[in-house]
Amino acid sequence: MKIKVTQAEGNQRRKKPADESNLGFGDIVTDHMYKMDWEAGKGWSNFRIEPYGPIPIDPAAMVLHYGQEVFEGLKAYGGEDGGIYLFRPEENFKRLNRSARRLCMPEVEVDLAMEGMKKLILLDRDWVPRSEGTSLYIRPTMIATEPHLGVRPAKSYLFYIIIGPVGAYYKEGLNPVKIYVEDFFVRAAIGGTGEAKTSGNYAASLLAAEEAKKKGFTQVLWLDAAERKYVEEVGTMNMFFLIEDEVTTAPLNGSILPGITRDSVIRIVKEWGMKMSERSLAIDEVIAAAKNGTLKEAFGTGTAAVISPVGQITYKGEDHIVAGGDMGELSRRLYDEIVAIQYRRKPDPYGWVERIV
Repeated sequence: MKIKVTQAEGNQRRKKPADESNLGFGDIVTDHMYKMDWEAGKGWSNFRIEPYGPIPIDPAAMVLHYGQEVFEGLKAYGGEDGGIYLFRPEENFKRLNRSARRLCMPEVEVDLAMEGMKKLILLDRDWVPRSEGTSLYIRPTMIATEPHLGVRPAKSYLFYIIIGPVGAYYKEGLNPVKIYVEDFFVRAAIGGTGEAKTSGNYAASLLAAEEAKKKGFTQVLWLDAAERKYVEEVGTMNMFFLIEDEVTTAPLNGSILPGITRDSVIRIVKEWGMKMSERSLAIDEVIAAAKNGTLKEAFGTGTAAVISPVGQITYKGEDHIVAGGDMGELSRRLYDEIVAIQYRRKPDPYGWVERIV
């Protein structure tokens, strides 16, 4: 594949952050972006890296009217040895393709997308932060660009990747977050698009999330759409609970996102010889365990935060403190293990990490 590279010059260059301790999350982008186009009957073409900038789009572009959009989120890590590493990147592009199939969008060739992403990172390698807890966030996205007002799959698409340095996703960092159990609004239903990483799922979550935030909560814990009975996921994370000696997370039944970090945690927990279950877990069981002291820990998992411990669960107006409001032993152990592998501070026994330079 030939990728045309147009380097940013002059005022196209963006100012690099001087203070890596204050990067925030999602506000800073690098000098360049990767693009490629798809047309019916032609496939993918026009592979290019260009200066970061606005995307010209027709007002009738079908993404704006019918929501054909999918995206991914992964990271590049500045290793202690000076290298730059990716963590299970193929899994992100495989998931992108599953999302694309659900929304009647074309799949990308994983090797092709990976090549463009790596060349983009290498071009902007000076943007990779090196401070503790920082990384380079990578956002692959595909949108329907055909100008047409009528409900059907589009015949043309743009795939692009933007990148930028980030710090902690939550302002709390590794301090436990407070989550609000939502029992009225729903995020997704089985048979819908819940398992796809598409913008509509996040749009559906915003109202409940904003109302929870006004009440002092960091995130919403969603229940199933049919009965409002079973725990599903948090707005930006998969959820895990340690009840007695069993680690439990919701099954992949079509309404929740199949997280890459979720899968990593499941594999590590099993490797450690702990009891690991993917099963439907009723919120009443969680609350009962919180009351009788058998709910030892609760934590979310995701690319952005890796492991986010939960210190309080609020359900039907009642607060339940988890792990004494502190980060639990398992949460800490999992975080340390995954982060050490990502930054190559320890050997990678799973073959998850790839060095690109």
